[in-house]
Amino acid sequence: MGDTDQQLEQGTGEVAVLDPRKVAILDAVVSEYISTGKPVGSGTIAKLAHIDVSAATVRNEMAALEADGYLISPHTSAGRIPTDRGYRRFVDGITNGGTATLGRAQSEKVSDFFATTHGEIERMLRDTSSLLSSITNHAAMVMTDNDTEASCCSVQLVGLSDDVLLAVFVLDDGSVTKFTVDRTPPMTTEVLEAAGQFLRQEMDGRLLGEAAHLTISAEQLGEAVGATASAVALAVSATLRTTDPDQNLELFVGGTSKMASDFEAIDTVREVLSILEQQLVVVTLVQDVLGRGRQVAIGTETGMDPLAECALVVAPYHVDGEKLGSIGVLGPTRMDYSQALAAVAIVSRNLGERLASG
Repeated sequence: MGDTDQQLEQGTGEVAVLDPRKVAILDAVVSEYISTGKPVGSGTIAKLAHIDVSAATVRNEMAALEADGYLISPHTSAGRIPTDRGYRRFVDGITNGGTATLGRAQSEKVSDFFATTHGEIERMLRDTSSLLSSITNHAAMVMTDNDTEASCCSVQLVGLSDDVLLAVFVLDDGSVTKFTVDRTPPMTTEVLEAAGQFLRQEMDGRLLGEAAHLTISAEQLGEAVGATASAVALAVSATLRTTDPDQNLELFVGGTSKMASDFEAIDTVREVLSILEQQLVVVTLVQDVLGRGRQVAIGTETGMDPLAECALVVAPYHVDGEKLGSIGVLGPTRMDYSQALAAVAIVSRNLGERLASG
């Protein structure tokens, strides 16, 4: 990973045919608007060192770009701002052989985080969403895939009260599944440890659904241990039979408080926050964007009216070549796409490597 630049290998959107001068002017308008949030005039663009034409020429080219649907003039200003099409052309310039930039301090923050993070995977994923949000200053999300073929690699039993325990199953895709189990006492620490050890041995490498087929002998394990292991197996089986698989998706969202500064209209903030609270909607949206071969969905490209003023930047994360989940950044269409693309690329790669290392 370089200190400042992250090369992105594939672009996915269509790039309209524009001559180099129009491309340079459009990119300059988009960059200036992202930086300032104010409509951009031809005089501002003409002063840029790499725009070697007069203000009059810039004005004519901006008018042509507006006619082609790349720019629009707000009625309150003589300047112009990008349309979704203008942003799309700008983003495609980055993803089709351009560079996405992440500063040295931010790159080091990512490296330091994954070098020191530890503990259960669920917490790591939640903390990763907070990390991504802190880097981009937008809401961020980390999710696991709903992989019914993931097998068990660890089991822990934790007593919550005298007659209720928590069974925690860690799967080989990095996800964590928890079951609350009612159990008649005695449920001592020794009983929980012995039952947990039995389940770890028996479930290692097996699918969760196979818990129903375990052979549990009270004669061999002892009555209390056998009964506890049986109660966990029955609870797992019963839950899997009655639960919609989509409800097992894990989604962690960080930085929702940043929405207030991303959008001026409180109604927009409220609508976007409402979307982020709907786990299945968010997961489906991210999967749809990736399924279309895109890294970025801008405005109406999300297919959701409440997100018409938003942009979503996404990337999958992999372990040993297998996709285990996705991460994303959700912010206004006027986001720093170069930074967001670099951030999701770097964080997704580091997350995958960290999960692979155990």
